[in-house]
Amino acid sequence: MYDLFSLCGDDIARMSDHAAVETMTVAREAVCRAEAVQVRAIARLCKVRGDTRWVADEIALELSISRQAAAGLVDAAEVLTTRLPKLLAAMEHGEVDLRTACKVCDVTATLADEQARAVDDRIAGRLAGKDSEKIRRMARDAVCAIDPDGYAERAKKRRKDRRVELIHAEEGMASLWVYLPAEIASAIYAKVDGIARKLNTKDEDRTLDQLRADVLADLALGKHEGLPGVLAQVYIHVPIDAALGIANTGCELEGHGPIPGEIARQIMADPNSVWRKVTCDPVSGAVLDVGRTRYKPPAALDEFVRVRDRTCRAPGCRRPAQRSDIDHHRDYRRGKTATPPKPTSPAYAGLTTV
Repeated sequence: MYDLFSLCGDDIARMSDHAAVETMTVAREAVCRAEAVQVRAIARLCKVRGDTRWVADEIALELSISRQAAAGLVDAAEVLTTRLPKLLAAMEHGEVDLRTACKVCDVTATLADEQARAVDDRIAGRLAGKDSEKIRRMARDAVCAIDPDGYAERAKKRRKDRRVELIHAEEGMASLWVYLPAEIASAIYAKVDGIARKLNTKDEDRTLDQLRADVLADLALGKHEGLPGVLAQVYIHVPIDAALGIANTGCELEGHGPIPGEIARQIMADPNSVWRKVTCDPVSGAVLDVGRTRYKPPAALDEFVRVRDRTCRAPGCRRPAQRSDIDHHRDYRRGKTATPPKPTSPAYAGLTTV
């Protein structure tokens, strides 16, 4: 293996594609390790200085960053060295960068020290090769499992924070930011997306993003005459024990993640909700069969894959199943497409984002 830091531009310009990929990977691992060293150095400086508020000022000057950014580094260093030591070890092994580690710090911020270390133990050894969003979700799922009551209580309080903000930008544009319960926001997006896709004909010169923006504006301003009607769908997966009120965990909103059982049951009790039976393997939890009794059932394989995968299979993508395309997860040439897929099954379908 060559010395990464001895490479110059000419060396890289002569590399093959394989060498370029290897160099890119090695460089990323080096960045992770260097950030781990920086974290430990900041933690040591805080200890030597006595954890005064002036440490952030000193770090800001030395690293040429804002005081706010420096304070964030101080907080991350304290959390990683005391509450999430195994996550810091993963950084030292080149598996996780500081940006990803900070996401885990944020997810575990509401936990007690002992609970945070339990999350650290739960995700340890599972981080290599995963993108930052997947790691954040792993940590979030661990928080739900370790502190289900606290998660449910915080979710109820968050609903009181719903709001709308107008943020002005340049060149006559602005952003309209809305903070809503996940199932309501998902339903709104599903309706807007569904109408936009119906309007996206071959004669339409607007992009899909532009269509979504225009549809949302028309709906909000009451200018919805002529827009095609679309049923907004969001999928909530609720275990039978949670549906019966025996448990409050295991419920999941597609594209978002875990939701408290109480909220899931409120959604189920809505007169417009449609229930559907999904049979799962009692040991692995794998989807074995999907109930067929529902309005306008799609093709069996299409429905099976959407229920099984829940979201797009592309790394880092969490687009819900109902807004993804069906495609082969394994090459079709390796065998026929079939459902349900078996471990030895050749080609079978998976979800991809459009």
